[in-house]
Order: sequence, then C-alpha cells, then structure tokens
Amino acid sequence: MDAQDLIDTAKMLVADYKGLLAMDESNPTCNKRFAKLGIPQTEEARRAYRELIITTPGLGEYISGAILYDETIRQQKKDGTPFVQAITDAAIIPGIKVDIGAKDMAGHPGEKITEGLDGLRDRLHAYAQMGARFAKWRGVLTIGAGIPSRGCIEANTQSLARYAALCQEAGLVPMVEPEVLMDGEHTLSRCSKVTEEVLQTVFNQLYTQRVTLEGMILKPNMVLPGLTCSQQQSVDEVADATVNCLLRSVPAAVPGIAFLSGGQSGELASARLNAMNVRFKSRSPWALTFSFARAIQQPALELWQGKEANLSAAQQALLHRAKCNWVARRGEYKPVMEGTRT
Repeated sequence: MDAQDLIDTAKMLVADYKGLLAMDESNPTCNKRFAKLGIPQTEEARRAYRELIITTPGLGEYISGAILYDETIRQQKKDGTPFVQAITDAAIIPGIKVDIGAKDMAGHPGEKITEGLDGLRDRLHAYAQMGARFAKWRGVLTIGAGIPSRGCIEANTQSLARYAALCQEAGLVPMVEPEVLMDGEHTLSRCSKVTEEVLQTVFNQLYTQRVTLEGMILKPNMVLPGLTCSQQQSVDEVADATVNCLLRSVPAAVPGIAFLSGGQSGELASARLNAMNVRFKSRSPWALTFSFARAIQQPALELWQGKEANLSAAQQALLHRAKCNWVARRGEYKPVMEGTRT
C-alpha cells in the first residue's frame, strides 16, 4: 500500500466540484428497471446502456469517478475498446462495487447484513489489475420499531471497516457506504439520531482496523424523514440536519463526503446538495459532493428506451443531471435550470 497514492486518488475524486456516477446496479436490479420500460433484459442491452453512459460527450467535465459492477468492468464498447479504457480516456477514474449484497441477518428480524468478505483480498487485487482505482461497499440499515439494533449496526460497520482495510492494502481507495434507508415513517429527528450513531460506530471501527482516513471517501445517506412520514421538512432544514449530523460524526481528516441519492428525485437531490454547500461551505472540513445513481441516470434511461435513435437525447439528459449536481456543489443550483439542457 502506498498511502500517498491513496490520498492523491481520494483528493482527485472530490476535486474541481466534480462528483461520482454510480453505475454499479446488479444485473437483477438493472433488469427490473429495463422491464418497466420495455427494454430487453439481456447482457447486450445492459452493455449498450452502459456504453451510452460512458461515451456521453463532456461527462468528464462534471464526473470524477464511475462505480462499475463486476459485469460492467469486463465489458467493451462496440468497437472493442474496454470500458475501463474508455472511462479513463474520458478523464474519469474507474471504480468497482465489491460487496455481494445485503442478506437477512440471522437472529435479527427485519435487518440485513452485507456479505462479500470471503475471498475479497484476491478479488480486489484482480480488480486493481483490471484498472480500478477505488471500490465501494454498501451496508444497509433500516429504521423501524426497535431497529436498527446495536448488533446490526456493529456487524455492518465492522464489515465496512474490514473491507476498507483490505482495499487500502490492495491500493484501492475505499468508498464506505453506510446507508440508513429512507423507507418508513420515521421523523427527521429519528433519522438524525440513527445516522449519527451509525457514523460514529463506522469511524470507531475504521480506527480499530487502522484505515487511513485521508485515503477514503464516505458515502452516507442524507438525513431525511421517512418517505411515509407526515412531516416532510424543507430543503434547508434537511441540509442543516444532515451537515450538523456529519459535523458531530465525521473526522475532518476525511477528504470528501459523497452523498447517495437513495431514491430521491434528481431535482430534489440536487437542491438539497446545493443547500448544504450554500449554508456550510465556510464551515465544512470536507468536500460535500454526490455519488448518485438513479438521480442522474433515470431521465436518460427513460428517454433511451433501448433504441439507438434516442441515444443523443438520452446522453444530453444524463449530462444535464451531472452538470446540475456539479453546479450544486458550487452552491449555484437553481430550479429554473431544470428547464434547460446542456
């Protein structure tokens, strides 16, 4: 492990107001999204869609890194160019999702544990040889009656820390993703308390596993009321709750916090990110950026519909959402921008 290389890569991932594009959906998840739009659920359709994304002209102006899936990192463009090469040529850093999914946690009804530590050292070295420079692992926590339990929090955060240590050993920057889900009727206050406990436990585990904090990226949820909560706070209130929670939980040594979108609409995710950067830019010790999937991809997917004739329009929609989030990092996003296209 070269600690300085890790630190340099982590800084590059959050430099120049750029953010990350999560295109690491598993094949079953991707197929479900395709099915809703009548797109064939085939490897070739998935390959064509991913080529649409990575060949979007100008994407590297707003996106610093792309998180790939195991199938994707092995795929090629129609002309035979490996995806990793095409991404690198676009001045985007290739990354890879390495967990194998959240499974029911034994003895903890309603809770999940993320699996994938077995054989991870060898897989990380293989991905590094393929050209990946960072990785991602997602732990999932649900708010409900009596959950998340302490056992679930500790198990998931320990796995995140062990994964992070193995990444750094392999020369990959770990993106640590503890996601407190939006699902449920919990209040903003409850989400804040749970997120704070989760993040404090994450960093206790990272310290224990001797992870270099300067060479990692945190990918947390925003602090939000549950989707079915009767009280939905304003954009500014969400921004305040989120960053105040982070200030109590995340060491200043971490170079960047790249929020997941977690099912938010593209417009709302951009507005909330913008508010954080407007209200806390002078006080934030870390870069506040984005690592969105659906909040960037969905408009493009709906326009594409698996048809070559729709390629250009879909790419324009993708670039527009990427640019909106880049502008939000600068604290300059305005809803009126949604009436325009790059």
